[in-house]
Amino acid sequence: MSGTLASMIDGLLVGSVYGLAAMGLSLIWGVMDVINLTHGSTIALGMFAMYLLCSAIAVNAYVLLAPIVAMGLVFGFIVYWLAVHWVVGRSILMSLLATFAVNMMVVGIGTAVWSTSPYNVNFSLPGITIGAYTFTGNHLAAAIAAVVIALALQLFLHRTRFGKAIRAVADNREAAELMGISSAAVLAVAFGIGMALAAGAGALVATLFPFTILSGAVYQLKSFVVTILAGLGKPFGALFAGVLLGLLEGALTPFLAVSWIPVIEFALFVVMLIAFPRGIFGRARA
Repeated sequence: MSGTLASMIDGLLVGSVYGLAAMGLSLIWGVMDVINLTHGSTIALGMFAMYLLCSAIAVNAYVLLAPIVAMGLVFGFIVYWLAVHWVVGRSILMSLLATFAVNMMVVGIGTAVWSTSPYNVNFSLPGITIGAYTFTGNHLAAAIAAVVIALALQLFLHRTRFGKAIRAVADNREAAELMGISSAAVLAVAFGIGMALAAGAGALVATLFPFTILSGAVYQLKSFVVTILAGLGKPFGALFAGVLLGLLEGALTPFLAVSWIPVIEFALFVVMLIAFPRGIFGRARA
């Protein structure tokens, strides 16, 4: 197996985690028309939640995903009712300012508590060796976990009563309210789920790479790139777009310094906005 192919496979595994992170951003946009700038700091909180729980409880790190996702859901509810609820239906600028303010508060408090020193989750799973290359167990487990969570979200949105209510509110909020659906409750749950996905993605990233409280900004950029690639309001499409971004990173890594990767991703973000504003799957609701 060539080094480039091995790097692309590794990128594919990591890309599934990017896709999971972007699903939360895409879901919130598709349901609420809100661009959530708290996304990056929530990813960072998911990283530190994994670190703290792994340090306190001697269990498989991926078992801890469930409580971290649940904590992300609760955090999402809190942020929604304190900051986002008041700006739903208003201009995009209002939601940007509201969520950016929360983001800065989280980063500020996190910096005071944990500083900006790098942390690392001390957990590893046995990998798989193919030829001269070994794919770490953590990368494989993180990719599987991301796909399982993504499939669970898809089933929730299309097979449960509340999931269908979320899609109804996304399609036509006024008509949904006439049918007896509480849009306030639906929007709160949708925002909470989006934040839970971000926290879960952060927890998975923490098992793969070192991180700081500022690391969320990097993955927020990747989430925006993936969301634009997939098309705004396409949460499940974001998973596939995340895999594509991971493949691109894997293809470029053997030939470019790692510091150039964010530059190329941002350039891709701008190109997609200009040339393909509807994304790969087209702009649509959840």
